[in-house]
Amino acid sequence: MKNALSVDVEEWFCGHILQKGLDEKGWEAQGLRALKVTRKLLRILERHKTKATFFMLGWLVERIPELIIEIEEAGHEIGIHGYAHVSITEMTPEEFEEDLVKALNITKTFAKSKIYGFRAPHFTITKKTLWALETLTKHGLKYDSSVFPLSFHPDYGIDDSNLSIYKITPRMIEVPLSVIDILGKRVPCSGGGYFRVYPYGLTKYLLTRCNREGRPIVFYLHPWELDPDQPRIHIPFYNKIRHYYNLDKVEYRLNRLLEDFSFSTIKEVIGL
Repeated sequence: MKNALSVDVEEWFCGHILQKGLDEKGWEAQGLRALKVTRKLLRILERHKTKATFFMLGWLVERIPELIIEIEEAGHEIGIHGYAHVSITEMTPEEFEEDLVKALNITKTFAKSKIYGFRAPHFTITKKTLWALETLTKHGLKYDSSVFPLSFHPDYGIDDSNLSIYKITPRMIEVPLSVIDILGKRVPCSGGGYFRVYPYGLTKYLLTRCNREGRPIVFYLHPWELDPDQPRIHIPFYNKIRHYYNLDKVEYRLNRLLEDFSFSTIKEVIGL
């Protein structure tokens, strides 16, 4: 089965859990590392002859436009990840539209192919922010990949969402992150922190089960997860685990994942 591989292209310091640990100058005071590690990821994908969807953060594209150029030249799909990496749950509809338009304008300046997809920062298409889907449609997007069909996470999730790809509105396809139902409990297996915390054998089991149930895997990662040498920020212990744990194992595990499963872009998987 052809599965969907996606990359949320952002800097090592863009994550929600790191924000309180940054100094008063914030992002502008940090060194940029995304170009180097994204190139590393592109080499891994080329070695495995695998294409992926790269959701681009507008703030980063503005500063490193060659990111889009090199990603597209390698044959991958470009999507939108917003401009400032602000959760939709923290924005008004007007603020969200402004952020989206800014990201689209910057990204379209450098992208040659049509942009179809969106992923919300921190997966924050929730029951409270479904209004954002109409804004995506208004600006020509065809699919969203922001819904996590689970309930336990404090920042995101729609607990009764469909586990399969579906029409979330008449004009918007939803490509939810992969979750397995085990005895009535929804277990995420989509990548990111789950990929780093779970033993690889458990990840493989859960993803295999997803395919056996007839669903394509929707997997995600960030370039910074391939960067174990990134700077460390002083944050609470739990958040350190979430952000830094097993960074040194991601490259090895990703190579195994690409050997064990067949992946492509979201655009191809949903037939756009």
